[in-house]
Formats: sequence, C-alpha cells, structure tokens
Amino acid sequence: MTAPLHFVFYFAVGPQQLWDGLFSRESNRIIFMGADFEANLRPGGAMAWKGPGADGKITTLVSGEVLRSEPPKILQYTFQLGNSPQKSQVTAELVPETEATKLTITHDHWTEGDQAYGFCSDGWPRILSRLKTLLETGKTFRPH
Repeated sequence: MTAPLHFVFYFAVGPQQLWDGLFSRESNRIIFMGADFEANLRPGGAMAWKGPGADGKITTLVSGEVLRSEPPKILQYTFQLGNSPQKSQVTAELVPETEATKLTITHDHWTEGDQAYGFCSDGWPRILSRLKTLLETGKTFRPH
C-alpha cells in the first residue's frame, strides 16, 4: 500500500484569499507557468489543468472530479495525471488561525505503481511554496 502524501503550510492570509489562490484561474496560471485551469467546484464538477505537452501542443496535464466542496473550508477531488488510467484523491483543508490560515493537503488513495506519486511528492511542496509567496508578497519564483 502506498503511503499518503501529507503537507501542512501556514499562509498569512484569510481562508477566502487562500481558497481563491488555490482555485482561481489567475493564480493557477501564475504558479503553474501558464497552465490554464478550468473547474466547476461543485460535487460532480470537472477540473482540468491544461498546457503544452512534450510535443508543444495543448494537452490535459491533470484532470479530476470534485467529490466534496465547502468553500472556503474544504475541497476534495480525484486526481489523474495526463492520460493515465490511475486516479488518486486530494483533500485540501483550510482552517483559520489568529493571523493565518492553515492549509493541509492530503493526497491519498494511490494505485500501487502510479507514476504520479513521485511527481506529486516533489510537486506539492513546490506548488504550495510558490502559492504562499504569491499570496503573501504579490510575486513568486520560477519552479526550477
């Protein structure tokens, strides 16, 4: 059984600003180097991050289906990398604190051998660090 990925970050913004940062087209375009984000954030709604593939043509980089949505507290969705048949599950939980919002990302329900696991174990900290910097300073940094 593949261990869940679990990440906790604290953002010096309110829950709604963090929610908007996580799930808006604008911030996703910035933190994902121009990838387009389309989402219907209601249970059963589709999510997709699209951008240039290895051949330079626009392709779906990640897709999913919303399982649970309680803005600005929790979003749970399936996660499918590219055209892989394997799906996992992501839960983003936002909890307000005195001067910050605690974000907990749990990425679980992995299929044994899913290649997305290595990609996500490295990718989540990079993405969340870029988002934290963006929301707190108004700018971010290149991922590599």
